[in-house]
Amino acid sequence: MKLFELEPDSNINLLPKDGTVNYYGSLFDSQEAHLFYSKLLENIAWKNDEAIIFGKKIITKRKVAWYGDKPYSYTYSKTTKSALPWTTELQILKQRTEDKTGELFNSCLLNLYHDGSEGMSWHSDAEKDLKKNGAIASISLGAERRFLFKHKRTNEKVELSLENGSLLVMKGETQENWLHRLPTTKKILTPRINLTFRMIKED
Repeated sequence: MKLFELEPDSNINLLPKDGTVNYYGSLFDSQEAHLFYSKLLENIAWKNDEAIIFGKKIITKRKVAWYGDKPYSYTYSKTTKSALPWTTELQILKQRTEDKTGELFNSCLLNLYHDGSEGMSWHSDAEKDLKKNGAIASISLGAERRFLFKHKRTNEKVELSLENGSLLVMKGETQENWLHRLPTTKKILTPRINLTFRMIKED
């Protein structure tokens, strides 16, 4: 099922079952989106991501950063990161996301995709460090990219396009029942920054 043509309505659940995904469309005008994009590109402590796959350490072209209220540890792909303190821009974006969604977040994982050759394969964000069934709010800045969901049992797919400055929220049982991916493409030659605000479990 494609959702490219639909006007964004944050009250609509884009998934047909077993989870909730709401797309809010753009939170900013183009000038403000460009300002946040430039500030994040400059001020975030970007590092190439690492993953352990079949016992081998892989360094990705994609860059990442991990920020939070506290130096939370977050483990995925068998590597652990410690959260850095919020920057001014991240605090503003976090507050705006919380105001828009009514959800609360204490951390943010950022991804920097330099062009369409960099993406993410099918996965779900169900790491044990995260609040179970907690909301994950995803802001996109820069290049517009396709984004897909696939049901873990039925293989049913949902597809949409994430525009510059847009907000997508995944919550409920989405991570338990659905995978998502950012497919690669040769058509996109410019970068995209993705911010995923999350809730890490507190002891």
